[in-house]
Amino acid sequence: MAWGTFGVAHIATLVFAVVLNIALYFILKKCSQKVQVTVLGILSFWGIAAIIYNLFPLEMALEYLPLHLCSFNAMILPFAVFTRNKVIGNLTLLWSLGAAMALILNHSIAHAEIGSHIFCFYYFPHVFEASIPILLFKLGLCKLDAKCIFSTVGISAAVYTSVHLINLAINEYCKNNNIVDRAGRIIDVNYMYSMAPDNPLLDLFYEWIPQPFWYMLPVIPIVLIYLGAIYGIAGLVKKKKSA
Repeated sequence: MAWGTFGVAHIATLVFAVVLNIALYFILKKCSQKVQVTVLGILSFWGIAAIIYNLFPLEMALEYLPLHLCSFNAMILPFAVFTRNKVIGNLTLLWSLGAAMALILNHSIAHAEIGSHIFCFYYFPHVFEASIPILLFKLGLCKLDAKCIFSTVGISAAVYTSVHLINLAINEYCKNNNIVDRAGRIIDVNYMYSMAPDNPLLDLFYEWIPQPFWYMLPVIPIVLIYLGAIYGIAGLVKKKKSA
């Protein structure tokens, strides 16, 4: 059965992801901190496994470099779990959104058969990349800190800018050296979608600002609202518990 987008199969997998992580939370809640860290640490390597999987075959490596937000989240997630560093942990709250959106807006992989290796190396890494940051905070393994908004936004902006420059460099190199993909077309990468939108939401931003890189500017206030809501709600809950 093909995964599809917003069909019965797709929605069922989204529900399963939520149920799986709720069950994981209640199971780990009864365990020691050492067990919690070990289990989440092992699960966090799903994303690293997916990065390695996507780099093969090597002749297609330029098109599948780990330069999307999900990939960056996958790379820092083991550090967030094992070090419980506050800055990295709070950063994953934002970067995990990329994984959640990849599960919801799955059109690039909708043709995959459920249970196939292509599906498994896409679905499970994104499920755990989206949920482990939440579990870290729910289990008390990492501390929510509103002051980290500045580091989160700053690091994210720096990474996005760096990736855009990498996009320009790769595309220029491929154009000048006639580097083609399997279809015989000059390779033209679009990591982090800095060159052009790749889903309906980003299409809307591009209509407002039809310029590569700059069209993502509306994301900044959305990010600030999102993070502000998380820290605000967490603060209210903490205040209520201490009352």
